Amino acid sequence: MLSNWHAEDAAVILRAVNSSKIGLSEAEAALRLANNGPNALPEPPPPSTLKRFIRQFHNVLIYVLLGATAITLMLQHYVDAVVIFAVVLINAIIGYVQEGKAESALASLRHMLAPTAVVLRSGNRIEVPAEKLVVGDIVLLEPGARIPADVRLLTCHNLQVQEAVLTGESEAVSKQTEPVAVNTPLGSRASMAYLGTWVTTGQAQGVVVATGTATEFGEIGVMLTEVTRLTTPLVVQTARFSKWLTLIILALALLLLIYASLLELLPFAELFMVMVSLAVAAIPEGLPAVMTITLAVGVQAMARRNAIVRHLPSIETLGAVSVICTDKTGTLTRNEMVVTAVVIADEQFDVTGEGYNPAGEISDVNAIETDPVLQQLARVAVLCNDAELQQQEDNWAVSGDPMEGALVVLAAKIGCSAEHARKQWRRDDLRPFDAEYRYMATLNHSHDGQGFVHVKGAPEQVLSMCSQQQTLHDIQPLNLNYWQQKADHMAQQGLRVLALAQRRVEPETVLLDPSDGLGNLVLLGLVGIVDPPRAEAIVAVKECQQAGIGVKMITGDHPGTARAIAQQVGIINTDKVLTGADLDKLNDRQFNAVMATTDVFARTSPAHKLRLVKALQAQQHIVAMTGDGVNDAPALKRADVGIVMGIRGSEAAKQAADVVLTDDNFASIVAAVRQGRTVYDNLKKVISWDIPTSVGESMTIIVALLMSMALPITPVQLLWVNLVTAITLGLTLAFEPTEAYSMQRPPRQRSEPLLRASLVWHIVLVSVLFMVGIFGIFQYALGQGYTLDLARSLALNTAVVLEIFHLFFIRNIYGTSLTLHSLRGTRPLWIAVVLIVLAQAAVTYVPALQKLLGTAAIGWRDGLLILAIGVALLLVVEAEKQVRIRLFNWRL
Repeated sequence: MLSNWHAEDAAVILRAVNSSKIGLSEAEAALRLANNGPNALPEPPPPSTLKRFIRQFHNVLIYVLLGATAITLMLQHYVDAVVIFAVVLINAIIGYVQEGKAESALASLRHMLAPTAVVLRSGNRIEVPAEKLVVGDIVLLEPGARIPADVRLLTCHNLQVQEAVLTGESEAVSKQTEPVAVNTPLGSRASMAYLGTWVTTGQAQGVVVATGTATEFGEIGVMLTEVTRLTTPLVVQTARFSKWLTLIILALALLLLIYASLLELLPFAELFMVMVSLAVAAIPEGLPAVMTITLAVGVQAMARRNAIVRHLPSIETLGAVSVICTDKTGTLTRNEMVVTAVVIADEQFDVTGEGYNPAGEISDVNAIETDPVLQQLARVAVLCNDAELQQQEDNWAVSGDPMEGALVVLAAKIGCSAEHARKQWRRDDLRPFDAEYRYMATLNHSHDGQGFVHVKGAPEQVLSMCSQQQTLHDIQPLNLNYWQQKADHMAQQGLRVLALAQRRVEPETVLLDPSDGLGNLVLLGLVGIVDPPRAEAIVAVKECQQAGIGVKMITGDHPGTARAIAQQVGIINTDKVLTGADLDKLNDRQFNAVMATTDVFARTSPAHKLRLVKALQAQQHIVAMTGDGVNDAPALKRADVGIVMGIRGSEAAKQAADVVLTDDNFASIVAAVRQGRTVYDNLKKVISWDIPTSVGESMTIIVALLMSMALPITPVQLLWVNLVTAITLGLTLAFEPTEAYSMQRPPRQRSEPLLRASLVWHIVLVSVLFMVGIFGIFQYALGQGYTLDLARSLALNTAVVLEIFHLFFIRNIYGTSLTLHSLRGTRPLWIAVVLIVLAQAAVTYVPALQKLLGTAAIGWRDGLLILAIGVALLLVVEAEKQVRIRLFNWRL
């Protein structure tokens, strides 16, 4: 087997890999795949089960609890030690299980984003997963594609490849097909394209010479397979908050221990256990784990809505997006293009049909046979074109660009078969479409020696390259005004307009020469292509507007087309449409000013997108930007949330983006924003539930201690409450659905603090209510002559019931909690509630557990009283919320 692939002729390479220019057969490819394995780099071995489990204890909060367990054992309070350690163990188990689920989820998401490759198999162009490539496959490379394996180039057309990931050189390098010297350095091997690099411009064909670990990428050990760590700024902020809260709690517990010891309120051993219990109850040891789980649940929920989150911090940012800058084609529209109008110098035709089905008709059927201009236009449509029409059972689909597919369908309706035309006319050279010059050109020769340059592109660009026009009888000078009026009229109807032209060349011409501008063309006609808006996009745009999110369309289409589609989907400011040329005339101050009143931008380049993002961010907007091309990568990276189209998006754009849409649908962007708001709301709910309940229960013990009263809840009972509720109930909030009014409120500020004044107020209010409820029933029980154990049993169960009712309240921080829908709850919520009720029933009525925790059986009347206290808490905090929101618009 050869090793110096870059130094050998293409013919030698093909013989060495036992392949040909039409590629391998499916059977041969399958055999090679079975023998040599997939085209993939081995993933690093996951950490051992033991290491993953031990890692759950690496937290300052857990260290405090483990220390408390050790001291408690030394004091021979074995039951308390077991309960404290159980809290730690359960937290570790939940974290371990969830980490495994998160890693599995992220791994599955990576597989969903696995790149594909376009190859020739037995001469047929097909798309296969990159991991199924084998040595000998003929790969087709296009702008934006990731090189899927090490490839020896066979044909090149202006190919440039970004190889920074492999060589460290920031500039894209030009490629060629000629072999280079054996000792040529890796970065100068112009005849090769390597795995992991990117096509920036041009097109090429090449033969795969190495896959997987045999590639240059594999041999140098570049591994890009690490699992993304589940951490975000909010989680870091919360962890820092938890640490400071822990230090404060420990300091207060120490001061209280010293104070109570000096006054001899309790024996020191018993007093110490009270302090340990207070610390365990007050320290939010499960908060970081529950919040991480909330984020992981959000990621999976987004995946179900066709939005794959690549960078987890973007989940928070999604919920705060204030402007969405979106492309038009395929995002707001269906991306199922069809030609509906054809204009030539003598006549205009309407074209019927739906989608890519070639069964439609031209309005003047007789013209198909008699009009040579239509026949020439159809020939240009299929020869200056890389798309292929395919029938899949009862459906028709296009392999390639949808716009080019529409042209192939048009040619078929005129009677020109793409397959037949491409056999009659060989392609000798190509100038692929580029956003910079906005046209595509091919050089074709027929079997009888005729040579033509065929061109298609934006009307204003192609018209500038034409000097003549083809009519039914002869060639005439170009009537520029006629064509401009026709193009403008078609664009105002919402059609995407393309111009098609040609020029005869000498038979010996074998190369296109861009230096002459490809001018002196003969214009054949204009075609109008419609791409209808998605019905769901219309609803989604309206939902954005209700949520205070601006929607701006940024497209490369004609201004008239952009305005028509914008009006159809409901974008507000459509009277003024700015083009890229308009934007270039504005200075920064003027540019920033027009952003506030303009929502539609046409004929824009990727550079304009980047400038638009910067301008919006300068106005303190949080921007989500969509894109699909290599040149969109800077804008995607600059945006607060970069969203790339998973279907038509280039691999380079996917790497720069935070979120990948698997369906290229604007409605999925809005769904992702809604889910981002839901995730943030659920994180706030976790904090808003955990801290007030912990503080309220701790305050009950502290006040009783300072007032030299009997403790309403013993240390071991307090530990039990923390064991069964702190993580279990809080965890259910991770699965809360989106609140009804989530998309009817303005975006939150990204700088919004963790502890807002409203949350501090809620902590104080709920803590006081908890203390009143627990103390109240404890004093009631003692007043009724109940035993101390029974009184404490009432207080213990009241604490748990208050936590449950507070959970029902906190589920709806924006709406009301007193509706049937709100009270019905979620399945995880009721599972947790049922388990906790059963656990409380066990410690209250099972004799062995009564002895262990110092509880006593409760009568049904007292049980109803406990339930009434929980209902009272719900009513009070709900009334306070309604007053706070309706009168003061003060939300948690």
